[in-house]
Amino acid sequence: MIAALAYVPRPTALGRAGVLAASAYLGVFAAVAFAFSHPLVLAADAAAVVIAGLASGTGRALAVSLRFAAVLGVLMIATNAIASQRGDTILVRGPDVPVLGTVDVSAEALAEGGILALRVAIVIAAFAVFTAAIDPDRVLRLLRPIARRSALTATLVVRLVPLAAGDHARLRDAAALRGPGAAPISRAVLARRLVAGSLDRSVDAAATLELRGYGKGAPGRARRLPRSPVDAAFWVAAFTVAVLSVAVLVTRSASYESYPAIEASLEALGLALVIALPALAAVPFAGRGPGR
Repeated sequence: MIAALAYVPRPTALGRAGVLAASAYLGVFAAVAFAFSHPLVLAADAAAVVIAGLASGTGRALAVSLRFAAVLGVLMIATNAIASQRGDTILVRGPDVPVLGTVDVSAEALAEGGILALRVAIVIAAFAVFTAAIDPDRVLRLLRPIARRSALTATLVVRLVPLAAGDHARLRDAAALRGPGAAPISRAVLARRLVAGSLDRSVDAAATLELRGYGKGAPGRARRLPRSPVDAAFWVAAFTVAVLSVAVLVTRSASYESYPAIEASLEALGLALVIALPALAAVPFAGRGPGR
């Protein structure tokens, strides 16, 4: 069984793109999520990442990341609603808590928590698509002259995390097949077995790397990777999104404030960004069949 977040070669435009072009393409959508708070801009950015994930054949990785982000988002919204005692529109008058005082829940705190949750979901989804679509060996080859140890560590993490997810699924299935008379397997037991297996795998990986000579250091220069013919479309999409986003930020054409009251404005340039984000995400895949 192949874990959803594991890299699998895919005959799609993103799979054939160069590492730099693919990183710029997906990275610019993550940057937009950090730079903007307007709900419409974030919604358009989320749609762009979903389009990129579906068009690149990484729908499973996208679904797993969104499920994880949904759980994390609920926790973030609840935490912000309780911790942030700001906002003019009080929805729930909370109890008096020692030290903290009266804990109220405001509409503004819920909205701000939703913005934070959506922002985190976009970033998680973008990195999930990157992990599933981009060859980690090519990433290592690109970064090796710059940061040898960090590049190797990041590449191992990208490979080992999906393996750990697969181990968890197999252990959970095995526990479910033990029959109704068997004692239930708690999450703590599953986690302990998963950690033990991960430690065993890490020792084996370290021994394999040592035998292959990684302890002697990497070469100072790496062979230059050939350019992919689809790189230009990804660079154009990333550059256009970046320029348009900077223009919107400078002109404040898509402003949003949660406190003390919710205020949002979207001017013509901001609306253009909202429309352009999903459109530009689809541009590199337009007219390209699976094998072209």
